Parts: sequence; C-alpha cells; structure tokens
Amino acid sequence: MTEQRDVTTRDGTAWTCIEALADLPEAAKDKLAGEGRRAVVCTPSGGAQSVRLSLAEEWGAMPDSDLTAAIEAGLADGDG
Repeated sequence: MTEQRDVTTRDGTAWTCIEALADLPEAAKDKLAGEGRRAVVCTPSGGAQSVRLSLAEEWGAMPDSDLTAAIEAGLADGDG
C-alpha cells in the first residue's frame, strides 16, 4: 500500500507526499534510495514545483514539522 501524507508549509502551501518506489521490493528501495531510506515525492497545490526527498524509511511517522522542514530544505537546495 502506498503511504500518503498531507502537510502545509509555513508559506501556506499544501503538499501531498508519497513514497515514489512503494511497489518495489525492499531490496530495490534500499538500492535506489539508500539503505534505510525512502524516495519520497511531495507535490504542492498551486504552481510550486514538486520536491524529491530522501527520508528515513519511517517517514510516515515523522512529525509534520520535520516533514515540512525537509520540503523547505529541498526547495532551497533546488534554488541554487
């Protein structure tokens, strides 16, 4: 099952995040995202660009504030 999270960043943008490789075997996820990591794609409402993140495999249980901080950091990394 694909896990989905909905969060809102400080600027008021609503984001939907899903694990990009959810249907692959665990070994493939580890190979592509890193051991113990998961590739997560967060898509915003409105005109902002999607953000690809590498998060701990327990990302579904991380606090909303940590997930929004990761999104904001991913946006900042994409600006440079």
